[in-house]
Amino acid sequence: MFRQTALGGLAAALLASTALADPVAITGVRLIDGTGADPVENAVIVIEDGVITAAGADVDVPEGADIRDHDGATVIPGLISAHNHVGMVDGMDAGGHNYTREIIEGELAQYRRYGVTTTTSLGNNPTLFLEIREDAQAGRLDGADLYGTYQGIGAPDGAPPIDVTDDQIHRPRTADEARAAVDGMAEAGGDLVKIWMDDLHGDAERLTPEVYTAVIETAHGHGLRVAAHVHDLEEAEAMIAAGADILAHGIRDAEVSASFAAELAERGTWYIPTLQLDEATFVWADAPDWTEEPFVRAGMHPDLIATVEQADWREATLGEDGTDRARQALAMNQRNLAILHQAGVPIGFGTDSGATPLRVIGVAEHRELELMVEAGLSPMDALVIATADSARLLDLDDRGTLEPGRRADLVILSGNPLDDIANTRTIVEVWQRGEAVSSEIAAQEE
Repeated sequence: MFRQTALGGLAAALLASTALADPVAITGVRLIDGTGADPVENAVIVIEDGVITAAGADVDVPEGADIRDHDGATVIPGLISAHNHVGMVDGMDAGGHNYTREIIEGELAQYRRYGVTTTTSLGNNPTLFLEIREDAQAGRLDGADLYGTYQGIGAPDGAPPIDVTDDQIHRPRTADEARAAVDGMAEAGGDLVKIWMDDLHGDAERLTPEVYTAVIETAHGHGLRVAAHVHDLEEAEAMIAAGADILAHGIRDAEVSASFAAELAERGTWYIPTLQLDEATFVWADAPDWTEEPFVRAGMHPDLIATVEQADWREATLGEDGTDRARQALAMNQRNLAILHQAGVPIGFGTDSGATPLRVIGVAEHRELELMVEAGLSPMDALVIATADSARLLDLDDRGTLEPGRRADLVILSGNPLDDIANTRTIVEVWQRGEAVSSEIAAQEE
């Protein structure tokens, strides 16, 4: 079983009783504020009522403040995921039947424990999502804040190719059915509309232009933006031409052209590469050293650990056609990310974690940062994308940077991620709404 890595029970109560001093001053830290500005050494962060009131080197500690000295540590904003899923996985089992409050609250707790303080469940969310989202945003849950799409629009005989219940997704065949589905989703509530546009490597039919155009136009009529699941360049081009606002996955079959990049930049279309999605297909079978680290193992379900440690499973996975395809897709995705970032296309942060057992909540987000840097982005670029930029993508102006007036969602690290982006794994504490809520991630019990 897992060791309790978040602070809970009596420990949480004791921490809360000391963490709520008003104001709180975090001192002696290297401040990376999420704006892209140079880090500030020996900085002070002052927090009152869950909000940052001052941050920088020339900050006076208020009289009577609860001083939390973290000399030499680095502070970054809480990570913000604009594409993940909840309620889909329980151990090695995946499907809509896992959409329960118990599972989702556990997932939100794990996101936060790994420094992801805001999440976006992008599709396959039934009515229960609306209740849990409300509780999360009100601070009634011990976990990450939750945003996302209510239900979603998939192809009648195609994507998403997963086991979901009838109330998690619509599969319209006509424009009228599409408009009615979007009207219902908008009336119920949700932050975005999700649409799947993917032929599953030629094995399924995509949504027709009549249907996806009706979805996008109807969503915009309700003031809702549309996030499009794509895989290939052709699909992305169709979504952009129809007016989609967010490409929720990277383009993985072909290199994007300069004209395509310029069009996305001019339109302000958001692009979420989800690099770790394809890596997760093969990396557990490759078993590089990082997959054995306590930080990683602490986030893995025991059933997943037992599976990936089986030699037969590794051999079979490495021999599948889909594994080579995933390696090629990751390489192309990284190439396109570099091109689009250089062209000024707004990039969001997400991994599709939680959609399958291999996309491990929390762990995937830290790997995404590393894969972004491997693609040619700087560590600072990756951190800004995962904080301030993803807050902008979600229209959240109360978080994403460590500046006065912003919510005190932050992560204290013992290492400097600008020296090595893998140092985002050196979590000392996670703070949410001005309270220290999670501590260092420990290894699983043997």
